[in-house]
Amino acid sequence: MSLEDEDPVRPRPRQVNGEVSGIPRLRGMGDPSLRSTTAPGGSRTGVMAEGWEPGPALDDGDVTPGGAPQQAWKPEDALMTELSELVQKVVKSSSWWERHGVDISILTCSFLLLPAGFLCLRSAHAIPFLVGVLTLGVVHHTLTVKGSHLASHNALTESKSWGKVWAIFFIELCSAFTVEQATYNHVKIHHGYTNIIGLGDSSTWKLPFLNRYVYMFIAPLAVPILTPLVALDLLRNVEWKAALRTLCCMFLGFYCHYWLLLHVSGFQSPWSALLCMLLTRSLLAHPYIHVNIFQ
Repeated sequence: MSLEDEDPVRPRPRQVNGEVSGIPRLRGMGDPSLRSTTAPGGSRTGVMAEGWEPGPALDDGDVTPGGAPQQAWKPEDALMTELSELVQKVVKSSSWWERHGVDISILTCSFLLLPAGFLCLRSAHAIPFLVGVLTLGVVHHTLTVKGSHLASHNALTESKSWGKVWAIFFIELCSAFTVEQATYNHVKIHHGYTNIIGLGDSSTWKLPFLNRYVYMFIAPLAVPILTPLVALDLLRNVEWKAALRTLCCMFLGFYCHYWLLLHVSGFQSPWSALLCMLLTRSLLAHPYIHVNIFQ
């Protein structure tokens, strides 16, 4: 878990779009309010929340030297600055092992388990086969959830250049999402407005037309299918070069998984390989969605 998730400062409930925040409710994966949200200046949105600092406090009537009205310093700006200072204080007092070592070790172990998982799927016996499914499912969610989260905060390395590389690998290749939108929506929106309903509230799963039992226990199996569809929709809000890169990475990630199932795990038909892909990628979708909803 990265330090940013332990929000020590929570903004007080506020009214947004006619609703009072402070009571968690469900938001949509690909909610229109977020799908249409783009960062200022196009797709170059990988700015860390910890590095953001507001300007000096101004009253509503303050103006710039040129005479143009300037937006007042909002209370949440002060809260975000205080949160950033607390996070930076903890980061500076932490060792490299605490900042990066533990998480890199977990991700490395996940990569090392991949060959064992694919080889176990070659077995005609139920127990080794199920061990392979479980192994690949855990590895997939470790790389996509933990790896993508760390990469979105540039928490895997001190180098910004390598941070960008890892973000593309974990977010686009492994998770089938676009780096620019994922980083902006998570770091700038979610962490900037954590309990503002309709903006930064944590839940990203919303299918209100479904029966509650279908919604909670069957629909999460479709997460591996819905995620790339939402990502494709968000590509409208990024530059064409970033969109093309994302499409290539998404295709490469899916094809590599499919190819390994056919040529390493020994699946005989494309449909059986695709079904195994769906099974392993959705194996831990239920606990992820349930925590995501109720946190």
